Amino acid sequence: MARAMGKIPVGSRLFMGSDHGAEFSGEMSVFDDMEFGFFYYSEGSWDSVSSGTTSNDFEDDEETENSVDVDKSKAFWESQHQLLETTLSRTSSIESKIRQATKVALRESQLEGVVCACSRPVIGGCRNCLLQKISDHLRNAGFNSAVCKSKWRSTPDIPSGAHTYLDVVHKSSTKQLEVRVVIELNFRAEFEMARASDEYTRLIGRLPEVFVGKADRLRSSIKILCSAAKKCMKENKMHIGPWRKHKYMQAKWFGTCERTMSQPHFKQLSDRSMKPKASMLTFDLLDMLPSLQSFTAVKVA
Repeated sequence: MARAMGKIPVGSRLFMGSDHGAEFSGEMSVFDDMEFGFFYYSEGSWDSVSSGTTSNDFEDDEETENSVDVDKSKAFWESQHQLLETTLSRTSSIESKIRQATKVALRESQLEGVVCACSRPVIGGCRNCLLQKISDHLRNAGFNSAVCKSKWRSTPDIPSGAHTYLDVVHKSSTKQLEVRVVIELNFRAEFEMARASDEYTRLIGRLPEVFVGKADRLRSSIKILCSAAKKCMKENKMHIGPWRKHKYMQAKWFGTCERTMSQPHFKQLSDRSMKPKASMLTFDLLDMLPSLQSFTAVKVA
């Protein structure tokens, strides 16, 4: 037979526990397989005190969870540092040669200065003119270099955009395969964030300012850095912009691109003096009319 539960009079106390029943004004009601606390009804409100769990227990649980989160975050950033260092340290002989030639080209460009040849010249030169000048230097050094401009359309995930960089297409003499080496003059700046965490800032600090590497090495680096950016935004409880997503960063260097080589320069005039063309204003009658010249000489004598 089911037990009838009595009404709780105002001002009475209700004791609940796993080892006890519930006492209502002298009557006992049993609650099986349940654990309750201590409740006291006073002046229209219920006050409760836990009989088995204290506030210290909750604080200990929070400290444990925070400690686990800190350990996971530390392990993540350590792994990202190792992956990035391993990826950047891999290099081939052709990459080393192109990297050295790029350094020389940049040094010469700084010494000579960049003359902006755009329709709207910029004092000190612009990025496009600098890229064109570096490409010219690399071509003069024997590399098949060009200025690349990639474009991509907007999708539900990322907006449309465009990016300009350099590349070198090298044909292997042994395997007869073409190897594409990407050159990005502002590689570190492409991944910097204004409100980044210290861990992300230290990771970005490992990047070279000028990246010179094969396409597969660039893909691996982008994947590592985008994963780190996502983790940074999540830890800071910030929304990650679509321009920082992996697909957007991949499109910058691996979207549909157009390679543009510099136009051949006109040959400079030689130092030999060229015979000026005759005109009616500079026509020398004495040279062209010897008879007149002889007549003038006799007349003067």
